[in-house]
Amino acid sequence: MVEAQTWATRRMSNPRLESTTVDIPSTPPGDARVPAAGAASATSPAVLTALIVVSWYLSNIGVLLLNKYLLSYYGFRYPIFLTMLHMISCAVYSYVAIHGLELVPRQYILSRRQFFKILGLSAIFCFSVVCGNTSLRYIPVSFNQAIGATTPFFTAIFAFLITFKRETAEVYLALIPVVFGIVLSSNSEPLFNLFGFLVCVSSTAGRALKSVVQGLLLTSEAEKLHSMNLLLYMAPMAALLLLPVTLYVEGNVAALTVEKASAGPFIIFLLLGNATIAYLVNLTNFLVTKHTSALTLQVLGNAKAAVAAVVSVLIFRNPVTAMGMTGFAVTVMGVVLYSEAKKRSKVAAR
Repeated sequence: MVEAQTWATRRMSNPRLESTTVDIPSTPPGDARVPAAGAASATSPAVLTALIVVSWYLSNIGVLLLNKYLLSYYGFRYPIFLTMLHMISCAVYSYVAIHGLELVPRQYILSRRQFFKILGLSAIFCFSVVCGNTSLRYIPVSFNQAIGATTPFFTAIFAFLITFKRETAEVYLALIPVVFGIVLSSNSEPLFNLFGFLVCVSSTAGRALKSVVQGLLLTSEAEKLHSMNLLLYMAPMAALLLLPVTLYVEGNVAALTVEKASAGPFIIFLLLGNATIAYLVNLTNFLVTKHTSALTLQVLGNAKAAVAAVVSVLIFRNPVTAMGMTGFAVTVMGVVLYSEAKKRSKVAAR
């Protein structure tokens, strides 16, 4: 799932299930109960944070690579059904985490209005994750990650179009290398596929749109939900939205999966493992947000995209060019400049 939500929108839910991730808002002090407190106290905070960050990296990169393997190499060409499995997994594991492990207090939907707002977010979320998973059938993970780094560009566009929020000239100028870098990467990508490129751009735009709409819809204190509670409600809604789509577009995919499983149980292991890791992306995202600062999270997010690209090239041996790597580096540099410009504009606004 991995809404390969990148760090740029991450102090809210997401995010790349973009891969399939949900944007994670900042956690108010004391709203999370961490189990096994004795074990945590026996571990130094630095070591604990390092373990959480490593788990975050492994889950994010792992789900991307597994998605790519399933959709492009193993022959399981059903991205919508795969996304639905991710949503079911997130719903089940979220219930266990909140009701069983009590990682965060349970929150409830209080009105029909709030329900439809969450349903709308679920629809945008479905669109983004399905497009992200579909793109992995056609383009390499490295190129997918480069496109995903342009999330700040779409966030700024949607924030202006929907909320009429204007940024400073410095912020908009920082977006130029973000776009220029991806143009360089696209022109020199050896495995460029137009359809894969378009659906990946759509996924990135959907992730940015969800972030903006979420901030717009769930604004009152009564409607705000912790990221893990929001996932608890969004995941089953998303699974129900995807069920008729996968049946219509991908046919009797459940029967085909059972047929593959009868020939060998490896497909079941792959799907269950993939769906579990998809939830771990969201869980570790929440934990990293809780245990690090905003600046650290941004640096880690930038590095994660680069690491995912390098690991995918090493594993899948997809060809890369010097111009493509330069374009990716320019895009990441633009994202860093954008982040710094945003930080300065917020300080100046105060």
